[in-house]
Amino acid sequence: VQLQASGGGLVQAGGSLRLSCAASGSSFSISTMGWYRQAPGKQRELVASITIGGSPKYVDSVKDRFIISRDNAKNTVYLQMNSLKPEDTAVYYCNAGSHAWRSGSYYYLPGDYWGEGTQVTVSS
Repeated sequence: VQLQASGGGLVQAGGSLRLSCAASGSSFSISTMGWYRQAPGKQRELVASITIGGSPKYVDSVKDRFIISRDNAKNTVYLQMNSLKPEDTAVYYCNAGSHAWRSGSYYYLPGDYWGEGTQVTVSS
C-alpha cells in the first residue's frame, strides 16, 4: 500500500488543521491506521490510531483536541486537529499497520508502509 499525507501548514496557536492520508492498494481496508509525528530532535511518536471498525485511540497529549477518522470507501484516514499548540509542531506521518489486544484495550502495531509526511507548524 502507498500512503500520501496532506493538509499540513502554518497555523496560530488555538487554530485547527485537518490532515488527510490517502491510501492506494487493497490493504487499506484490512489495516489499522496510525498517525505519527516527529518533532526536530525527538523520536517519532504515535499520536492516534483507528481500527478497521473505527475504534480510535489517542496519546494523552492530544486527547480531547484531535479526532481520527477513516472513510474505507475512499481509502482515506483523517486527523482533525483542534486547539493546536506550539508543541504540536512536527512532521506528521500516516502508517498502515495492525493491532493487538491487551487488558481490554488495543495497542497499535506499526507496519512497513509510511506516507512521506506533512509539516504542521503552530506559531505562538
